Amino acid sequence: MLKAIIRKVIDFAKNGLNGDTSGHDWYHTKRVYSAALLIAQGEGAVDTDVIEIAALLHDVMDHKLGYGDEDRARMVKDCLWGSEISDEQIDHVIYIINNISFKGGKNKHVLTTIEGKIVQDADRLDALGAIGIARTFAFGGHAGRAIYSPEHTPDAPGEDSISHFHEKLLKLKALMHTETGTRLAEKRHLFMLEFLEEFYSEWGERV
Repeated sequence: MLKAIIRKVIDFAKNGLNGDTSGHDWYHTKRVYSAALLIAQGEGAVDTDVIEIAALLHDVMDHKLGYGDEDRARMVKDCLWGSEISDEQIDHVIYIINNISFKGGKNKHVLTTIEGKIVQDADRLDALGAIGIARTFAFGGHAGRAIYSPEHTPDAPGEDSISHFHEKLLKLKALMHTETGTRLAEKRHLFMLEFLEEFYSEWGERV
């Protein structure tokens, strides 16, 4: 990709994510970007331009902040207006960022392009492992959630941060699309299981 375009997209993403305290900040996006490039190396012929742009813009004007698909589509077009990125590539980026989110498990759409699968795997990886644990509690604090409510169980999770592991995070390993993503997710998944075991032990309960 032309350096001028990627520099513009990076600046656009930084500006759009400035001040975020929910775990969806620029550093999250930077990690997703790096992971997406790593995963792409093992997937053969892919459109790296689409992967880079989608990874950088995937959390700008996120649905969690009240924005809709049309808002995000307009944002992508505004960001890439006048660039050498084709209309087809722009539409592909919009398709990815509008369908990447877990959305509490309610998003049943399965991304069909390899570029979309790569970016989604990269985003999911950042929800796992030590970083994923830290982001879970950052988001919980941002949303005013309790750390843990003992009345909630893995089979009947609630709105506390620990419930988020059972509601979403522990499901992600099985949802990975790529071989590289699956391999990286395995280690992080096991780390989260170890964390939960220690957490329940210190709390005075075990699963």
